[in-house]
Amino acid sequence: MNKQKRFDKIAKAIKDIKIQGARNIARKALYAYYLIPTKASKKKLLSLRPTEPMMEKVLGMTSKKSYHEIIKHFEEAQEKINKAVFKLIRKNDVIFTHCHSTNVVNALIYAKKNGKKFEVYNTETRPLFQGRKTARELKKAGIKVTMFVDSAVGVALSKEQGTKKVDKVFLGADALLKNGIINKIGSETIAKLAKQEKIPVYIVADSWKYSTKKIPIEQRKLNEVWDKAPKKIKIKNPAFEFVPKKYIKKVITEEM
Repeated sequence: MNKQKRFDKIAKAIKDIKIQGARNIARKALYAYYLIPTKASKKKLLSLRPTEPMMEKVLGMTSKKSYHEIIKHFEEAQEKINKAVFKLIRKNDVIFTHCHSTNVVNALIYAKKNGKKFEVYNTETRPLFQGRKTARELKKAGIKVTMFVDSAVGVALSKEQGTKKVDKVFLGADALLKNGIINKIGSETIAKLAKQEKIPVYIVADSWKYSTKKIPIEQRKLNEVWDKAPKKIKIKNPAFEFVPKKYIKKVITEEM
């Protein structure tokens, strides 16, 4: 496969959310850019997922740092995040998470491998079910996982219908902002409910996701929600939403 075909394949996978998570998107975009390092390539990659400031930051570094220097940051940042999350987890904690965050998943797997005993509640995350990816990865690492349909998030967080008390919420972020964060749709509802239930919400994310710009909220294809829906039925499919910092206990990055 030539470089152009590889570039196009990666671009399509990013656009179609076959590649998930801000860090993974940034890494793959970086790899694609180095296949064809032109301004046109960069513009194309940045157009694929508008709510991804980390990808923009990484591609912006290509004139100053080498591919390997940039990649090294991801590993070093994750190691520091892992240790910070490890300190937060207590014996027999029930941890709630949403969608799929590489930073969150890797930190939880690190905690498990280093002797922490806990379990995880998570959401399926419709319409593309990214929560299933989280559940599979955690289960493979030997972590007990209970998945909830998205509309049962109130049950999951409020100790109803046989659920245990959630001790902490760990959410990833696609963008870190001065006044809050942007993350997968549903995150604000989770954060509000957690605040109501007096459950601390921690944002677990690489500092390279920080942005001072206004971040657009990506609107996804309608057929992801209802393929071949009857005519004249409006469908809204926002991929992300803003979570104000008043709902957040702390943001965990490699710089804390």
